[in-house]
Amino acid sequence: MGEQRASYSGLTSFMRLPVVEDPAGWRGVDVVVAGVPFDVATTNRPGARFGPRAIREQSLQLAWGPIWPWGFDPFDHLRAVDAGDVPFDWGRPREMEENLRAHIARGLSAGAVPVTLGGDHFCTLPVLRACKERFGPVAVIQFDAHRDVEEGAGEGRIDHGIVFSEALHEGLLDERACVQVGIRTTYPGEAGAGMTVIDAAACHTMSPARIAAKIREVVGEHPAYLTFDIDCLDPAFAPGTGTPVPGGLSSHQARAILWELRGLNFIGFDIMEVAPPYDAGEITALAAATLALDFCCLLAAARTRGDG
Repeated sequence: MGEQRASYSGLTSFMRLPVVEDPAGWRGVDVVVAGVPFDVATTNRPGARFGPRAIREQSLQLAWGPIWPWGFDPFDHLRAVDAGDVPFDWGRPREMEENLRAHIARGLSAGAVPVTLGGDHFCTLPVLRACKERFGPVAVIQFDAHRDVEEGAGEGRIDHGIVFSEALHEGLLDERACVQVGIRTTYPGEAGAGMTVIDAAACHTMSPARIAAKIREVVGEHPAYLTFDIDCLDPAFAPGTGTPVPGGLSSHQARAILWELRGLNFIGFDIMEVAPPYDAGEITALAAATLALDFCCLLAAARTRGDG
């Protein structure tokens, strides 16, 4: 990571990566990180628009050397940049959808894996649209307290509760290759009956390795997009979110599952729903930064084995 400096000093980018906002500079880059400061779709407490900034700030605590338990610095093996935040006019929220889709499409065309910092979970929908354009219907590995497959798909709603019902409606997903982890809510009329659900109760009785094995079984060789709603974590570990639900995963459980997902055909990652106004001691943003870093370590581990 180059010169070491105090975590509280210097300019703030994710993991102190170089800032390259111009897509012309992404050619040959392995990972493009971008923020989406958008929370218009939230159904409870707003504040996730401040998530990207908070995640970047907390990532500076991690930007000092080899990452435990991986034993290496992923950016010794990956060429990565922070592309800043996807721009849109806050008075025209629909602009976010097209601007984010185009941003992801440019990164994928350059051969990079997108890492997106939200923002509310509606932001995942434009990302999946770009992924479908390049890969066809994809598998989704979703860590969440909510399935986000509520009624309203096809109605043009801006609603983080319909992200994956809308994605199914638009043909963006291979439903039978999708896994939802940590779920502990239910709503009438939910779509996605073909998705595999490993709910929170099951997670608490299964080892991380067993959960990961089930994910591998379902996803197989499909292009896999990993989306992590921070409310998958119990509010004890992630109070800073708009729709907290008791009974969730611990930070360690979530990380340990990710550690076991080496070798999947990952095409992208996002971390959503970090709402700093409700955070305590910035532990939610720190957890989010750590999970994003674990994903980068997954990519780097594939490179060091020659898998990617």
